[in-house]
Amino acid sequence: MLTMSSALDRARRTHPNRPAIIEAAPGVNQSWAEHVDRVARLAAGLRAQGLEPGQRFGILSRNTHRQCELLHAGYWSGIVPVPINVRLAAPEIAFVLKDAGCRLLAVDPALAGMLGKPEFEPWKAGVFMLGSVEESKDHPSRLPCHDELIGSSGPADLRDAAEDEDAILLYTGGTTGRGKGVRLTHRNIVSNGLQVATTLGIRNDDVYLHVAPMFHSADLLATALTLTGGAHAYLPGFDPAAWLAAIERTRTTFTMLAPTMLIMVLQSPEFAKHDLSSLRIQVYGSAPMAEAWIRRTLEALPRAAVTQGYGLTETAPILTFLEHRHHRDAIDAGNLERLTAAGKTLPGVDLRIVDETGIEVASGASGEVVVRGPNITPGYHGLAEVNAATFRNGWFHTGDVGRVDAEGFLYLLDRKKDIIVTGGENVYSSEVEAVLFQHPLIAEAAVIGVPDDLYGEAVFAVVVPKPGASLDAEEVAAHCRKLIGGYKIPRRMAFVDALPKSALGKALKSELRLRFGGTSGS
Repeated sequence: MLTMSSALDRARRTHPNRPAIIEAAPGVNQSWAEHVDRVARLAAGLRAQGLEPGQRFGILSRNTHRQCELLHAGYWSGIVPVPINVRLAAPEIAFVLKDAGCRLLAVDPALAGMLGKPEFEPWKAGVFMLGSVEESKDHPSRLPCHDELIGSSGPADLRDAAEDEDAILLYTGGTTGRGKGVRLTHRNIVSNGLQVATTLGIRNDDVYLHVAPMFHSADLLATALTLTGGAHAYLPGFDPAAWLAAIERTRTTFTMLAPTMLIMVLQSPEFAKHDLSSLRIQVYGSAPMAEAWIRRTLEALPRAAVTQGYGLTETAPILTFLEHRHHRDAIDAGNLERLTAAGKTLPGVDLRIVDETGIEVASGASGEVVVRGPNITPGYHGLAEVNAATFRNGWFHTGDVGRVDAEGFLYLLDRKKDIIVTGGENVYSSEVEAVLFQHPLIAEAAVIGVPDDLYGEAVFAVVVPKPGASLDAEEVAAHCRKLIGGYKIPRRMAFVDALPKSALGKALKSELRLRFGGTSGS
């Protein structure tokens, strides 16, 4: 069965004594038999609180093995977990809880301070702490803590889920405007886990370090380990030194980092002090990475298969991989453009590039990326009009603009909403950003369109200089003029100390548009 409940049952039957959880805390290690026993008891505890299959509960937590137990308890029982971005403001979190119809809310004790805000009043009676009795003692609630739920219940029987039942509800967006709840079914999650495991060669002796926030779809990469009987380790929050120490301590073999995180690791003064020889698969994704940093990653992690992944929450999450061999072949052949590709589709994924009318374009031409496959969401929760616009004739319209070359490699050009139309010309912000990154004094940059009376939109660059560097707009424009056409060169600029970032380190252009959208000068 392509269900997460079946996957957990299979793991305890076929790998009972293999490690499932590694050093979640000092002395906290679990075999698959021990882990699934706790999961089944926690599932019984959730049912004892009145939750029924198909109902939902919220989770506010850092990356921890207890959140893993709670997610798995949801899969085991048919109750749908809703992990929530802990970086959202209280009104945004309350919106997710209300929109999803969450009956209970599990909260990491480290985040319990926010519960005093008035937005959480409707869920006050349904809060329990995602921790031990000792961790939860300073935050009393009507419901018991996580470990008490496990200790007070016998194991619940496995509920055989249907493959098309919702397994998890993940919210995308929400930092501005209305967040969308993405329904991922058991088939979606398991299918992508199998696609990832097959492509990357995941084994039952692999150890996955959870670094991407567990409220983010990128964390579903770890499904491949659950399906093969591998082990999970957890990093509560990203820090380069902590990441390096965790790789060495847990003998991690597989992990995923956003390019910003990976660059921070490579620049860390702690890098040379740690044994990273166990790491055999390093995935990076959520944004492209400059050629120089790709080369440095390959040199710094010579035993790791460095792989770029592209996907969305709606695709559970991976659609394409630019595999390690693709990186090496591109460098050996001097085909450096290939390093900018998102890769080739995973088995079972169909991908097309279409024009505005939905007709497939010729090879090499640009258009919207549309996909179909067993890992694609059936739709958004409660958004019939959005579903009708996004899912058409069996295809999911991603909103990304790209092209596919003659060898089947996907190149992403931009999000549709990030294309800047200036003077009737289309400018892909990612192309301009790639040029800005080549300036030796620029650490980071993001490009957006801002209103312009003459051209409709103007290209606006938000630039973060490297520490101690001094830059001005004319110098940046002169650099761009050597590499791209004049209409693509930023007409306006702002120099800032840092860019607003998502949980995975991706620049939040929506916030930049709010801040600079009305700017008329540099």
